[in-house]
Amino acid sequence: MSLLIEQALNGVQLGFMLFLLAAGLTLIFGIMGVINLAHGSLYMIGAFAMAWVANVTGSFLIAALAGLLTAGAIGMLMEYFIIRKLYTRDHLDQVLATFGLILFFNQLTVLLFGRQPLFVQIPGFLEGSILLFGDVRYPVYRIAIIAAGLLTAIGLYLLIARTRLGMLIRAGAANRDMVRALGVDIRLLYTVLFGLGAMLAGLAGVMAGPILSVQVGMGEQVLILTFVVVVIGGVGSVRGAFVGAMIVGVVDTMLRAFLPQAFRQLMAGPDADALAAGFSAMGVYMLMAFVLLVKPKGLLPAHG
Repeated sequence: MSLLIEQALNGVQLGFMLFLLAAGLTLIFGIMGVINLAHGSLYMIGAFAMAWVANVTGSFLIAALAGLLTAGAIGMLMEYFIIRKLYTRDHLDQVLATFGLILFFNQLTVLLFGRQPLFVQIPGFLEGSILLFGDVRYPVYRIAIIAAGLLTAIGLYLLIARTRLGMLIRAGAANRDMVRALGVDIRLLYTVLFGLGAMLAGLAGVMAGPILSVQVGMGEQVLILTFVVVVIGGVGSVRGAFVGAMIVGVVDTMLRAFLPQAFRQLMAGPDADALAAGFSAMGVYMLMAFVLLVKPKGLLPAHG
């Protein structure tokens, strides 16, 4: 029972990290209409900036702030110089341009940091584990990731639903020409929005740094799973991104944790592990296919 609870918490923690990535991606695609394959690169940039500053200064808090600001700044520069020219272009042009950005950022990272992964220590004040209930102990750092993700989700909801900026974002999604006619600088609005999405991706990278190796190409590894979250939740819907991320995080974690044991009851160890690994990797994609069959627009689409 304790193992089940622990893996469920791991799934929730993965879900919150996927939500941070999916929320930025769904805002950019759902509101600005841009397919940004380089979104995972912003996750990588946040992680590398955090890891480098942490190793130089020894302060996790300063490093986390550096990761956030670097990802946000790079995102805004990317929007200003490149993405802005793609709004009226075909989606194929957007895919090709942002794929080129992936290659550019990967090679730039290799030039700056080399090909060896960077490692970051969990900060001292978040080390160890705590007893939650019964005999279930859980790492403090992973609890902090869950708490940070939850606070960010609440803050993002309040920003979009209760503030003037959120009102402009929603209005710009519905009718950008009307918003422009009312005197709003739609270009500045989109730059700020892109920067917000980049900071969310950077925050995910910052939180992932101490529990994963920070390496070139880490953004592409998580980007596909992020797209699965967006499709399941509904394109353009932040609520959908949250629900989709929780479902994908828990399902993916549970399959990887318990499928090998289930298959070992039916066949020899190595064969069971190989088959379980294949089915675990396929699980979330099969789930996405099922959701699309039942609700083609996702579970909580932005409109309709």
